[in-house]
Amino acid sequence: MKAKYRFTAVLLLSVAACAALFVRVYGTGRQEERAGGEGILAVASFYPVYVAAEQVAGGCENIRIECLSEPQSGCLHDFVLTPEDMQLLSSADLFLVNGGGMETFLEEVAAQYPSLTVAETADGLVSEENAHAWMGIAKYRAQVDAVLNALCKASEDDAPQLKANAAAYDAKLMALKEQQEALRDVLAGSKVISFHEAYEYLAEDYGLEIVYTLDLDEERQVSAGEVADVLKAVKEEGVRVILAEELYGADMAETIRKEADVAVCFLDTLVRGDYGADSYIDGMQQNINLLKEAFGVN
Repeated sequence: MKAKYRFTAVLLLSVAACAALFVRVYGTGRQEERAGGEGILAVASFYPVYVAAEQVAGGCENIRIECLSEPQSGCLHDFVLTPEDMQLLSSADLFLVNGGGMETFLEEVAAQYPSLTVAETADGLVSEENAHAWMGIAKYRAQVDAVLNALCKASEDDAPQLKANAAAYDAKLMALKEQQEALRDVLAGSKVISFHEAYEYLAEDYGLEIVYTLDLDEERQVSAGEVADVLKAVKEEGVRVILAEELYGADMAETIRKEADVAVCFLDTLVRGDYGADSYIDGMQQNINLLKEAFGVN
């Protein structure tokens, strides 16, 4: 029986080793093949970065953008690379990531593909504890600029088109920023409670003061003590609005609403959607509209 287990273990290890060798060899071959003139493949780690890359590279036939994770994956805190993901990266010329700790698998990718160019678009924009840079329009504009610079280096011939695309997209972002600044004049100094750490940069843009954060996700079990803390903050700080994500915060929001006179504003964290290039613009516009409604701004 022990011999049988040993044989099975050796067989599994052999299969794993062969798979790893295949990925490495296939990747080297694909990179050489792409170098022969197939154009540029830029892989974005997840949805917000993908949308930015699609906007910047639109109309550039020499550049193809792929998203590593599915557009409904959400944040990448627990994302695990599959063999298919590694195969995609083996063919890539450029890997566009958020950075700031969002992609916990970067060391694995660097070890497997040391020659792959990785561009961390949120570099210098975020704290070590919170990588959700795209939730602040000002920070997202900087991320788009980082995507532009990386793509221009990868495909110099496309630089004029890339720059024109980025300028057109930035004009749309500036229109959002102008709405946001007008709303900031009204909301600045307002105290809120946040049910997601992503709202830190959004609150920063509006001048909102987050007096309590309860970071919720699909595995988060909220204790009775935390419910009491939220209610205490609502009462003592005069909180009128709670910022929450409907996917994970609806139950907690309903609990608080039953106990306190407070509005819950369900905001899009902009990490899910279809492959529409304007999804960031549409999602952030909806967030602006929801904030106006929650605070009673006409």
